[in-house]
Amino acid sequence: MVQKYYAVRKGRHPGIYRTWPETQKQVSGYPQAQYKSFPTAAAAQAFMAGQSNLGSTIPAKKQTATNQAPVNAAITVYTDGGSRNTGNVAGQHVHQDDKAAWAYRIEMPDQLVTDSAGEWGATNNRMEIMAFLRALEQLQQLGQTKTSILFVLDSQYVLNAVTKGWLAGWKRRGWKRSNGPLVNAELWQAVDRLLPQFTTLNYRWTKGHATNQGNVFVDHLLNQTMDQMHPGQPVTPSTGARTSTSQSADKPTTSTPRSKAADPTAVSQSSATPQAADQKQVARSVAAIKKMLRK
Repeated sequence: MVQKYYAVRKGRHPGIYRTWPETQKQVSGYPQAQYKSFPTAAAAQAFMAGQSNLGSTIPAKKQTATNQAPVNAAITVYTDGGSRNTGNVAGQHVHQDDKAAWAYRIEMPDQLVTDSAGEWGATNNRMEIMAFLRALEQLQQLGQTKTSILFVLDSQYVLNAVTKGWLAGWKRRGWKRSNGPLVNAELWQAVDRLLPQFTTLNYRWTKGHATNQGNVFVDHLLNQTMDQMHPGQPVTPSTGARTSTSQSADKPTTSTPRSKAADPTAVSQSSATPQAADQKQVARSVAAIKKMLRK
């Protein structure tokens, strides 16, 4: 294994670290963090002294915690949001009868938890935030705040808010953007309250609707939710979580009541599956959802 030295020149605790998880704790969500990996300690020390490349005085390129560095996380979470309209801001081609939905998939060593809900007249961005927020809430309920977690999502908007200091800036300005009001401020405030409770959160961007099976799964799940929404009819909540075993992953076997009051404006489907979260299982789940969508 190639040894690396991670130099954090601007972060929570500047210094030289030997692992990526240690480094990410210092830079994730820190405004304008500056850090870089090097093959030798001497190169890392030179960077810390203000030299980006062994004597060069050129400023180092700003990096973020969304770089595709290997992450050994115990839990992987996929989130996605979408809407069937042509705009991302309320009032710009988003109508009250437009369908929108979010979904998440939480993969743990011995359990799989998914959820999805719909909303009328919501934007893509709102649904992306909702998916991220609801996943954080579920992880908290599962008692996983001290576990190493990797979030995989295709929303640069959510990633930038969390990893590039946007969230901290909005908070300093009283939950406003520098050039005007902050849309969905109440959701961002909820996210801001939850994030500090987690000790090790990692983030990775993936291209939407491509080859990442976890992302494909949540995309199909939220589209299934939108397919179940009908114009002129109120959106109803789910009556309970569906649970299935690995042997019958594509068929719901039991139903259990929800542990908390459901949002009367949302339609929700959730499942907790005691199974190993592997790529084959993801593929089977995606195939099952595609089959249901064709009916």
